[in-house]
Amino acid sequence: MPVVQQREFSVNRLQMLLCGLVLCAVCPSVYGQGATFSQQENVVYMEADGVAFVMDIFTPTGPKNGLAIVDVISGAWSSDRSKIQQHMLAQTFRVCCAKGFTVFAIRPGSVSKFNGIEMRDHLNAGIIWVKKHSKEYGIDPDRLGLMGASAGGHLALLTAVSAPDADSADAKINTRVKAVGVFFPPTNLISFDNLLKQKEEKSSETNEKEKRDRRVLLQALSQPRNLTFDLGLPEEKKLELLTQVSPALLVKKGLPPVLIFHGDADPLVPLSQSEEMVEALKKVEVPVELIIKKGGAHPWPTIFEEMAQLADWFDMQLK
Repeated sequence: MPVVQQREFSVNRLQMLLCGLVLCAVCPSVYGQGATFSQQENVVYMEADGVAFVMDIFTPTGPKNGLAIVDVISGAWSSDRSKIQQHMLAQTFRVCCAKGFTVFAIRPGSVSKFNGIEMRDHLNAGIIWVKKHSKEYGIDPDRLGLMGASAGGHLALLTAVSAPDADSADAKINTRVKAVGVFFPPTNLISFDNLLKQKEEKSSETNEKEKRDRRVLLQALSQPRNLTFDLGLPEEKKLELLTQVSPALLVKKGLPPVLIFHGDADPLVPLSQSEEMVEALKKVEVPVELIIKKGGAHPWPTIFEEMAQLADWFDMQLK
């Protein structure tokens, strides 16, 4: 079997395992979004290798506050259109647009085709597009929020920690944002991998196929496409590659404020992943807050309440 086909099959299998809980956990009764926004679908923000990358733009139907939020659409590092439905269920767009925010829901690609660095770069291109079109949408390009959940939260944080410093030679490539809010993000893929290994060892139900799928997903995130996709890389090389896509290991001074929501009963991404990010940010004196949802899974039925908290927080941070 060709290497690429093997990668796609295994990654897609694990993505289904990771995503299965998401739609079940968000109460369908919250779907009623109301008429707080108009939706512009499939706006192309970049093209690469003959592939168009798109976003949906949610514009308030009521008063606008002149501010915008980039919402990273990714679940299990897949950004198919169904992931926008999940954000609808969480009332992301209704809540944010009701407060006057314009929301740019960017889809950065999927791990079956792109690794974590590539998806981060696609997200950067989306942020640049938003800033270049700021006048068209009546927003301030220097007061941009960034948010995401699960894999989307991971990519949001990875993008934030990778943005060039304001005084660097690359500052003209302006991908910096003013605030970042995320839900239950993987932040250290090395410790995340170790935790999953420990979980597998304790569980009698984990089969060899599931173990391989986990390894395939994490290495698909970290390995460059121009390398032979190989589960047999030396351990030192694996750690080096995973570090490059681990936000908690890449923090630096001068990052924007961060707000994280995480449930203490999350069966997919342990709370410790957010705690690691908080500890790392505090060490470099970046403002950060972790709100722990008691009994919260991945996600939880009332997540729209925390979404309202996040919108209020963005309102304070971006003004």
